[in-house]
Parts: sequence; structure tokens; C-alpha cells
Amino acid sequence: MYDQLLSQSQQQRLQQIMAPQMRQSLEFLQVPTLELRALIRKEIEQNPTLEEQTEDHTPLEVEPGDTGAADAAEVASEEEYRKLAELDASWREYFHQSSPPRSHSPEEEERRQHFLESMTRETSLQESLLQQLDLGDLTEGDRAVAVMLVGSLNDDGYLNVTLGELAETTGLSIDALERELRSVQELDPPGVAARDLPECLRIQLARTGRSEGVEARIVEHHLADLAAMKHVEIARALHVPVAEVHQAARAIAALEPRPGRAFGGDAPTYVVPDITVTKVAGEYVVTLNNERLPRVRISRHYRQLMEDPSTPKETREYIRHKVRAGAFMMRSIHLRQETIANLAREIVRVQREFFEHGVSHLRPLIMADVARTLGVHETTVSRAVSGKYMQTPRGLFELKFFFTPGYVTSDGQSLSNKAIKDSIEAIVAEEDSGAPLSDDAIARRLGERGIKVARRTIAKYRDELKIPPSHLRKG
Repeated sequence: MYDQLLSQSQQQRLQQIMAPQMRQSLEFLQVPTLELRALIRKEIEQNPTLEEQTEDHTPLEVEPGDTGAADAAEVASEEEYRKLAELDASWREYFHQSSPPRSHSPEEEERRQHFLESMTRETSLQESLLQQLDLGDLTEGDRAVAVMLVGSLNDDGYLNVTLGELAETTGLSIDALERELRSVQELDPPGVAARDLPECLRIQLARTGRSEGVEARIVEHHLADLAAMKHVEIARALHVPVAEVHQAARAIAALEPRPGRAFGGDAPTYVVPDITVTKVAGEYVVTLNNERLPRVRISRHYRQLMEDPSTPKETREYIRHKVRAGAFMMRSIHLRQETIANLAREIVRVQREFFEHGVSHLRPLIMADVARTLGVHETTVSRAVSGKYMQTPRGLFELKFFFTPGYVTSDGQSLSNKAIKDSIEAIVAEEDSGAPLSDDAIARRLGERGIKVARRTIAKYRDELKIPPSHLRKG
């Protein structure tokens, strides 16, 4: 048996290590406005040399002062103070130029307050069901069981646990639970409190008097075959014409498989646009939403401490470190806003026809093209686009909306895939319901317009638009 030996060896290896400041800069670029505001406030809490401006200030006048015999390496230089003052002043000037003026008129404040007070939270599924139970004539004991069942529903409106499990934990009989479950299932929305998809669909069919029809038989015994679109096999098993199965399939597709999704369960998510585009004198103007960002400056008090020769060396070093970190944060935010503004202006330039005429005129645009135009890396554009929204005269859009591959028509015109999808929707809307168009026929219709799209691409876009295939659209 060989002896085990321990040895050391040196090895050279190239490895990229991202500095904490660079990670912070990338994080600031990627997050939307609301998250950026939270990050800035967190930095203010952790860095004592940063302070938030609650009102406009005059530009800083920094006087380095006499450092005496202190070593120049131990105190901030005049050049460093000058740069800090310029950064602080440019930061304020940047907010002043890029933010729209705030209105403090009584009428504006009244409208703003009315808007805030008018925002309401959407009723949850459980709240809606409990309100309906209050209107019923259940006994106190039956209502308590019904409330317990309502509390066991998931966000989609399905019963999360079995009646056997509820019987064990509550001591109630399964018959009693079954009886109250039927009471809850009679509430709106139809299909709520079902234990599985077939039961959910059966409840909805029963509400409309179709509990004995072909639809109910398909739901009961052939739901998997329906999902696989085996209409011929279903017709053979049920001894009905295939056309009747087609009609039943359309009726089942119109049912709601998730009754609870129409209700808001958690607190609503609010979207704050990072960019606003307005049309002024025939031109589209891009404005960044800086109003929600805290206005930050380097504390004068800590700069004076760092400048004072009597301040202990360790304290000056600590303050210098924090001041530099704060200055880097401010530069990172400035760079973020500048990058997003340049990106938004390029989008507006390329997609001007969209702003004038709508989605049908959305041009193909990819991030690599914008990156080359702006002179940045494609990943920078990707981070700048992530989670950001633009308020336009045509509505609120995520920045990713404007990036889409496209096609070139026979006459050289560029069309985005969103424009192609709109064309497919329009063609399907105009078709004869008695003879719906196949994917090949839709491709030919587009070809007649000079748009060459493959049949498989038509099928892909049709699925994304939730348009059934032709044999399911036959009326």
C-alpha cells in the first residue's frame, strides 16, 4: 500500500473578479425606479456622509482650508474637494434639468390627493365568498364549516385538501363536509371550490343546464383525449358526429379552468414608469422620472471633519472611505439615468412610426443594434431595459415591448413580429366561420401582401395569440 503524501503546488489562472462598486453600479442600472429608490435610501442609512436634500440648495462652496503640518496623503486634497463640489452641483443640476417642474397649486394638490384616496384594493376571492355567505341563510354551525372550506381554497379557487383530511382535523363527518362543500360550490364564480379540473368544469356546465350533454360526457370521460385533440376517437366512443364534438370542444374551451384568477389575492403591484414620452411641437420629448428618487449630497459636516487637522487619522480615513463610496454611488446613479435616457431617445427615434400610427407600424429592433448606436455593450442595454416602463401618448409599455425581430416585405418595408401577429388576428377575424382558414391559407394571405412567413411560424404566432386551429374555429 502506497503512502499518502501531501504536497503544495502553484498554479496560475485568469479569473475575473467584480469589485463591489462595479456590482453596485450594475445593480443600479438594472433595477426599476421604485427599487432604486429603496437602494438609495439603504445607502443613506449605511453611509453617514450621505444626506438627503429635502429642498433645493445653492451650489456648494468648498474651501479646503489650511491643513497645517498634516501629511497631504492623510487629508483630502484641494482637487478632491473641487471634484466633490462639482459632482454635488451637477447632481442637483441634473435633477433640475431632467425632472418636470412640480406644481404646488391648490388645484393640483387636490387632484393628487383625490387620486391617492381613490385607489382601492381589489377584493380577494375569499372576501367575495365570505360576503356571499353572509347573504345566505346558513345556520351558525353550517356557516362555520363553510368559512373553514373557503379558507382552504387556493388562489385558483380549488380546494387544497381532501375531505378526509378535513374530517380528521375537525372531527366532522365527511357527509357534513360534503354537504357544506356543495353550498360553497353554489357561490360565484362558477366552478369555485372544485377538487379537480373535471369537477370545476362540471359545475360550470351544470349552472347553464348542460350537465347531461355531450360537453359533460367529454369532461367526465374524455378530457385527456380532448386535450390531445382526438376528436374523431371521442366521437366514435360517444357515438356522435365529429361536428358535435367540435362544437362541444369550443364550448368547453370557453369555460374557466381557474375560477379564482379573476380576483386579487395579494396587494396590488404598482408600475411606475421610468420614462415619460410627450409630444411637444410635433416632436417626441423623453423625460426621466427623477421625482421619486431621493436627492443626495455629500454632508458638509463630514467634509469639514475630514479637512480638520485635529481630526484623528483613523477618523479621517474612515470618512474619506465613506465619502468616496458616496461619490461613486452618485456617479453610478447619474450614469444609470444617462444610459436609460439615451436608450429611450433611440427607441423613440427608431419607433417614431409606432408613436404616430400604432402597433402595426412597430419596426423590428434588436438590442445589439441599439448597443452599437449608443456605443455600449449589448448586456448594458439588456440591463437598462430590464423591468423598465415607458409612459407614452399611446399608453404604458415595458421597454422590452419595443425590441422585436421582424420581417422585410417584398417592397423592402420592415415589419415587426407584433405587426405580423396583428395581421394574423385581422385575417382570422374576417374569415368565414363556416370555412376557417388553415395556417397555410393564412400564410398565403400574408404572401399576397408581400409578407413571406412560414406556415410553422403562423402556427407559433397563432398559439401565442390563443387562436384555435381551423378545425376548432368552424362555426
